[in-house]
Amino acid sequence: MDKQQAIEEAAREVIDHGGPACLTNPREVMRAVGRALDAGASNEDIKAEMRRQRGA
Repeated sequence: MDKQQAIEEAAREVIDHGGPACLTNPREVMRAVGRALDAGASNEDIKAEMRRQRGA
């Protein structure tokens, strides 16, 4: 998985399963975010991708 794929996955997981209404295991979301950060992404990269996905 490259950096962009990891960013897209993390953003998708946060949108789908994150937030106060999270009914799934929050560790899954944090693992996806961790993979993106390990790939060299920043929190800003993930936030920008979330905005892009929400606007799509």
